[in-house]
Amino acid sequence: MNIGVLRIGFSLPGCSSLKEKRQRMGGLHERFGRTPSIAVCESGDLDRLEASEWSFVVAATSAQKVESICSEIEEKLQRTVDGRIMDVEREIL
Repeated sequence: MNIGVLRIGFSLPGCSSLKEKRQRMGGLHERFGRTPSIAVCESGDLDRLEASEWSFVVAATSAQKVESICSEIEEKLQRTVDGRIMDVEREIL
């Protein structure tokens, strides 16, 4: 079993409330948390309105599959989140 951790930091320019922040992040728990091989949580910038950090833990049978899933997550986030990706960190354990 191979495990990877993907941390992504977002900039949310003009975000004025925690409610708006939740709406702009668009339900990442619901989209990615349903997949058995992915665990997701908001891991940083919890109280900052114009920033958010999310972590994804991915489990798969090979490091190549973990990398592939992480790439898919990152691509989906670029298309669906109303904000900019500012920082991406990947770590294979």
